[in-house]
Amino acid sequence: MGTTERAGRKEWIALGVLALPLLLVSMDVSVLYFAVPFISADLGVSATEQLWIFDIYGFVLAGLLITMGSLGDRIGRRRLLLFGAVAFGLASVAAAYAQNPEQLIAARAILGIGGATLMPSTLALIRNMFHDPAQRSKAIAFWSAVMMGGISLGPVLGGFLLEHFWWGSVFLINTPAMVLLLVLAPMLLPEFKASNAGRFDLIGSVLSLAAVLPAIWGIKELAAHGMSMLPVVAIVAGLMFGAMFVQRQRTAPYPMIDLGMFRSRAFSGSLAANTIGMLALVGNAVFMTQYLQLVLEMGPFEAALWSLLPSVVVGGAAPLATALAQRFDRAYVIGGAFVLAASGYGVLTQVGSLAVILIGSGLLAAGLVMVMSLVTEAVVGSVAPERAGSASAVMETCSEFGGALGIAILGSIGTAVYRADLPADAAAPVREGLPAATAAAAHLPPELAGTVLATARHAFTHSLNVVALVGTLLLLTTAIAATLTLRGTTPAEEQASTEDLQPTA
Repeated sequence: MGTTERAGRKEWIALGVLALPLLLVSMDVSVLYFAVPFISADLGVSATEQLWIFDIYGFVLAGLLITMGSLGDRIGRRRLLLFGAVAFGLASVAAAYAQNPEQLIAARAILGIGGATLMPSTLALIRNMFHDPAQRSKAIAFWSAVMMGGISLGPVLGGFLLEHFWWGSVFLINTPAMVLLLVLAPMLLPEFKASNAGRFDLIGSVLSLAAVLPAIWGIKELAAHGMSMLPVVAIVAGLMFGAMFVQRQRTAPYPMIDLGMFRSRAFSGSLAANTIGMLALVGNAVFMTQYLQLVLEMGPFEAALWSLLPSVVVGGAAPLATALAQRFDRAYVIGGAFVLAASGYGVLTQVGSLAVILIGSGLLAAGLVMVMSLVTEAVVGSVAPERAGSASAVMETCSEFGGALGIAILGSIGTAVYRADLPADAAAPVREGLPAATAAAAHLPPELAGTVLATARHAFTHSLNVVALVGTLLLLTTAIAATLTLRGTTPAEEQASTEDLQPTA
């Protein structure tokens, strides 16, 4: 029988402690947006090095999530969290005081390692601290809101720090929070590990890394540069290693992931819904940023402040989803949340002003946060506590893939529509995209520059409208599929036995 022991004040305070690493890891994805020009000027960063400074964090984090989730199940989730905090804090100092691009890239890679330990550990510990389903739903709603808030807050905080301090400050803000986590975590967070997890599967770890890294790299390269052989080969190689990883999990005496989890509709259906949600969310973020800066001609910091406004709506979305799921079948709530998100994309099909894009983005974000809060609770609640680490890691990995697919699929559709709208004799830089067109127009006579910019901005706005239409249809289709797939499913509390847990002080 699963325990129904209710969490007390200590657990809720501990949830606030877990918010520290979650907020920083989610912020670190976006906090560099404004810092790159300052870093480039100070360290002499090339275009290729700039891409690696941006991407290495996400690549390493995505590639190691499954490994770290499995490792936490074996050595203890609190212990892994503390190891990750040390790595994240030290790497933040190293990044802040990097003397050359190579040092900064290496520091960002270590930040990715630290982030990979922190993300699944926070969610797995929530599963262990909150056994009561209603309390756990509220805790995970808070977790989801913090994660989304961190992504939105990153550019704003980065812009503020860069106006008052040097570029290294965007990294140094991590260190005090990690020190605080190291002090408070041993006092407030329980330790949990699975007693029957067995030896760590090193071969499985290598295969998971070999599957995730080339696949995500290939998807992002196709999105950035179009169809070419090397990214396709990387994706195929990733899929092959993925098949080998699955086979390894079937035959290994102590697998990293229990494939039986995927037989649960609550688990596999929620993973699929989460992936589509991230695809839609990240795909819109790319277009919204460019629209604010390059069509409405806002500065980066001003654009970041306006883009933060839809997050005000998001703040109440996750708790609302939790409250509704306690009264109605969660499948209908998830389906309704996808419809709400689709309405946001529907508004974005008519983009032509700041108000329209803010309203559309707010509805989209609110609906998708509701979805992610509920599917996260379903994923974590549908497995026994000793499997929470690996389940959380799988979900976070799917989120990374969803984000990459959002950039690749929606970005490719937008690029195709943009180019189709341009005159046949448009110059090559203009055809590359609105950022390149804006840069090229800066070197043209004023009258010609105005014509080029007007044409490029009109084409981009139309491409955004078409992408929004595609997003609307995708989310409406997902609403139907999620409702049918998840109808009648509830997190399998009968699997939540704590017999295999080893709680320690």
